Amino acid sequence: MAVMDQIEQKISAGIPISRNEAATLYLEADDQKLSDLASLARMRFHKADEATYLIMAIVNYTNVCVAKCDYCSFYRLPHDKEGYLLNTDQVCQKIEELVQHGGKLIGFNGGFHPKLRLDDYANLFTEVRRRYPSLEFYEMTVAEFMFSCKLSKLSYDAGAQKLAASGTRWVTGGGAEIMDNGFRKRHSPGKYTVEDYHNAQESILRAGMGSTATMVIGFDETLDERLNHLESLRTFQDRVGGTLASFLCWTYKPWNNEFGGIELATSEYLRWLAVSRIYLHNFRNIRTSVLTKNEDALKGLRFGANDFDLPTEDEVTTRAGATISLDFERILAAARGLGFKTIERSAWPTRAWR
Repeated sequence: MAVMDQIEQKISAGIPISRNEAATLYLEADDQKLSDLASLARMRFHKADEATYLIMAIVNYTNVCVAKCDYCSFYRLPHDKEGYLLNTDQVCQKIEELVQHGGKLIGFNGGFHPKLRLDDYANLFTEVRRRYPSLEFYEMTVAEFMFSCKLSKLSYDAGAQKLAASGTRWVTGGGAEIMDNGFRKRHSPGKYTVEDYHNAQESILRAGMGSTATMVIGFDETLDERLNHLESLRTFQDRVGGTLASFLCWTYKPWNNEFGGIELATSEYLRWLAVSRIYLHNFRNIRTSVLTKNEDALKGLRFGANDFDLPTEDEVTTRAGATISLDFERILAAARGLGFKTIERSAWPTRAWR
């Protein structure tokens, strides 16, 4: 039996494909075959003609960061004249902008600020929730949580329990980029190892909060490094009983940073999105990135994705060259033009969505 036929049989039966089969798909399958197989995998969880979306913003409350990742266009070192740290009222001004656009969710993303302890984050988020009880908040990223725990001299378990006790319900899987220690040593040595990252995320889940999986492609990563990322995620998802709610993949934007490079073509992004859907058999929700690929990202709905965000703000990616459109109806019309019924989902993933 041909390799592609064997892979299709596995997908139909819900059997995980192997790492070698994932590599074969990426290297040898044509675009239509990848689209067909990823759509088959998608239909295990979702109706073929439906896609969900959410209007949201990512509020960047500080750009001060000591990680010094060479692919980041956003960070400024302490004492840099362009560095900032927003106070609570300034954060809320940004939240007001989302409310005016009908948004339901605020994600927070900053940097490794050398003076912000975990209590500082908890106090900010507690006040924001008090002022906006009708909104949902994804507070911090896993990477920020790790840095703040170390700065606060707290174990990951103790830090996660502190956040949960303050009312935090969600810490996103940001800061993952490529989950390969060789890649991380080349580009983000101020961050943490893959093993340490997963330990921190497991503490977050153990404390009763939710989290997600993310991946950024288009640096100088090898296929093996990409596959290491997916393999580590699939193994971790099994370990935590499938509790990561979604996987979001987006592309590196190469402007205004030390690393530079050329942006990954949409066609390559779609191919990897398809491989991710097929290989990550234990993830119900695969999300495509309108933030970094604009309307082209909606083609990802034909390559295994079932969900997308309509962002109103994110300074991290716009500083690196991303553009944001607030013409949401045009974007939704483009998704419908591809044959999908668009359904606005809840901000806090329900058990049905997860």
